[in-house]
Amino acid sequence: MSEFSFPQHLLSCRKFRIGNVSVGGEHPLVLFAGPCVIESPEHTLEMAARIKDVAERVGVPLVFKASYDKANRSSGSSWRGPGLRKGLDVLRDVTRLHGLPILTDVHKEEEAVEAADVCDILQIPAFLCRQTDFVQAVGRVGKPVNVKKAQFIAPEDVANVVSKLKDVGCEDVLLTERGTSFGYQNLVSDFRSLPTMQKLTGLPVCFDATHSVQQPGGLGNATGGKREFVPTLARAACGVGVNALFMEVHDSPEKALSDGPNMVPLTELENVLRGCLAIDGALRSTAG
Repeated sequence: MSEFSFPQHLLSCRKFRIGNVSVGGEHPLVLFAGPCVIESPEHTLEMAARIKDVAERVGVPLVFKASYDKANRSSGSSWRGPGLRKGLDVLRDVTRLHGLPILTDVHKEEEAVEAADVCDILQIPAFLCRQTDFVQAVGRVGKPVNVKKAQFIAPEDVANVVSKLKDVGCEDVLLTERGTSFGYQNLVSDFRSLPTMQKLTGLPVCFDATHSVQQPGGLGNATGGKREFVPTLARAACGVGVNALFMEVHDSPEKALSDGPNMVPLTELENVLRGCLAIDGALRSTAG
């Protein structure tokens, strides 16, 4: 098969389930979306309901994302979230009331088991993907794992992360591109990383369209970002070929307690997704 033909690795990668959503292989594009951090139970549940409405209108399977604790904030005084127990109670209610599978990020080894009791997929933060003990602690709990590729490693390096997970019996792994450090307070997305990671590992890949437009520490005591480029990068990723998209979404990004500058306004989400799904559908229609 010519190297210029349809990217067959998009359809031939590993398939697995995240709650009631299937990802990988011939399964349709999956959306991971939600606010960066749990701001309150009421806000989180409202966001879950409204994002679910959008996802159903455009026809994309949804996994809801929110963090109970953001341990990697720029400033020690920034809002981190309600913490493990209270946060997991909120996420449990999202599934109970809206039927959505849940993704959350874990920052401590000892929290992985409790998070896995509530969530359907656990996320390894980019800054922690090289920490062997942490990676394997998350891998041991028996849930699918989303690995954020660190801003400071090459796409080929994720093979080592995957190997560490497989060593503890974790086979259901999603690999997420979220930009690479380019000088100070800037990230650049190299779209070659998506097929590189897929071909190297045989695993499904995801593009994080919101963290890729971050400007880490760009506001001094907080992260900046250029959300106007989210649709551009998301469409480009769909043209390359991805199994999932990751977007942080907020009804009022200017008032968000974390990552506001790079989050997608809820009112814009449907238009962004329709553009992405059109490109994804056009690409998949060329599969022979």
